[in-house]
Parts: sequence; C-alpha cells; structure tokens
Amino acid sequence: MSRIGRLPISIPDGVKVALEDGAIRVEGPKGKLRTEVLQGIQIKLEGNQLRVVRDGEERNLKALHGLTRKLVANMIEGVSRGFSRVLEINGVGYRAEVKGTDLHLTLGFSHPVVFPLPPGVTAAVERQIIVTLQGADREILGKTAAMIRGLKPPEPYKGKGIKYREEVIQRKAGKAVGAAGSA
Repeated sequence: MSRIGRLPISIPDGVKVALEDGAIRVEGPKGKLRTEVLQGIQIKLEGNQLRVVRDGEERNLKALHGLTRKLVANMIEGVSRGFSRVLEINGVGYRAEVKGTDLHLTLGFSHPVVFPLPPGVTAAVERQIIVTLQGADREILGKTAAMIRGLKPPEPYKGKGIKYREEVIQRKAGKAVGAAGSA
C-alpha cells in the first residue's frame, strides 16, 4: 500500500469539504478549489478526516493513490493557509511593480514587460526587487512563478536575472586574459 496514500488528511476548522460524484470541492478562507477524482480512487469523509482509498492493486492505481492524496492535501492547505513563492530580481536597473492585476517588470529589454497575473494569484513587491506571489492553488502558483522566472533566467557570469529566493546560481569564471595564445 502507498505510504503517502494511506495517511489520513485532517480538515482544519473553517474548511468545508464536499464530495460530489467523481469530484471533490474544498472551500476555506483563502478561496475555493475543485478537482476531479480519477477512476478507481475513492475519497471517504470520516468525521474530521479524509481518507483516500483505491479500488484495486493494479500498478497505475498504486501510482495514482499517493498522487491523489497529496493533491487533496494541497487543496486543503491552500484554502486554509495558502501558498507563497518568492522571486528575487538581480541586475542594475532591473525592477518590478504591481499595477492592478498586472506585474510590470523592467529587465534590461528595450521595452517594459507586462505580465498579467492569473485569477487566484496575487503579487506584492518589496524594494522593487523582491516579488512575493501568493495563492491557494499550488499548481497555478508554481506555473506563474516559473513563467515569470522564464522571462529573464539568471545568467551564470554575473547572476543577472530573476531567480527563486532559495535558488543558488552556480557562477562561472570569466575569460582568462592573455594566458593561452601568446608566442
């Protein structure tokens, strides 16, 4: 049996869980999320806990068992506490600001970059170089952070670009001057 899949999911106060035919809907203070439950996997509500159960012992059901449990646990954590992702902008003149639901970035291009934030994701900017993204859906938040980072990934020589706060950039040495070809 899946080690992750067999763990129960506790439901915190203020979170409502509704089991529909083939789907689960979760509502909390940070938002509402809904997902389809794959065929062969069942979710059972037992008091203040959820259990994910599979119907058989096929290899694909075993793989989906832990995945479904983690997706439902992420939904419950997202609507109760939310998720956040922090990006740092490095480079002279590089900066960001939030205007409405758009993130305006100056990244050394000939034009400013306007990135529209998807519904459910909010951004806050400190000191014009630290962007904090917040949202209830972990998947959408991660995709948004990756798309923003993809606008100007950090380069290995000076480290200029957008990186995750916890990311470590492996730096390379520049050119060695006059050592090799003088004869």
